[in-house]
Amino acid sequence: MKIICIGRNYVDHIEELNNERPDQPVIFSKPDTAVLRNNAPFYYPAFSNDIHHEVELVVKICKEGKYIQEKFASRYYDEVALGIDFTARDVQTKLKEKGLPWDLAKGFNGSAPISEFTPISEFEDIQNINFSVKLNGEEKQNGNSSMMLWNVNEIIAFVSKYITLRKGDLIFTGTPKGVSPVTIGDKIEGFIEGKKLLDFEVK
Repeated sequence: MKIICIGRNYVDHIEELNNERPDQPVIFSKPDTAVLRNNAPFYYPAFSNDIHHEVELVVKICKEGKYIQEKFASRYYDEVALGIDFTARDVQTKLKEKGLPWDLAKGFNGSAPISEFTPISEFEDIQNINFSVKLNGEEKQNGNSSMMLWNVNEIIAFVSKYITLRKGDLIFTGTPKGVSPVTIGDKIEGFIEGKKLLDFEVK
């Protein structure tokens, strides 16, 4: 199982970080050791002093494919979950300044908490799903998948030109504005259409 993440897929998030708007999806990855399941606690790493939460919709690939045409992309995923892309912002900033990859800032242990998956069939339209995250009871991020620069089918078509997608692979689809730092002792709750799917602590 591999985790493919889409960066800069919401305009308001691009603007809040003063990033350049890309002309194609920005791709990075996380190793499977980044995954946290079953609302296990997130342990704050010693190498950073500035870990940010980034809430995202996550789709699960259900069959193998490469060079997938956009019009057929919906056949390649059947479940969606809520995920947090924890980012060591201080580490990422240093890497970006040097023109280096983001792996250390994005792929560290526990940096990808993921909720239980929900069948796509339970939603009328995957491109009209509301999701949000609360930090200590205060809503910090909320978005709707209609706000994506590249929708899920476009993402799958683009990624599969370069990387074969296999059953069980996960795609983090990007985060809306409102990312903020977390600290030890914080409680994080995540929601899709008002249903709480994530509920864990930072330790």
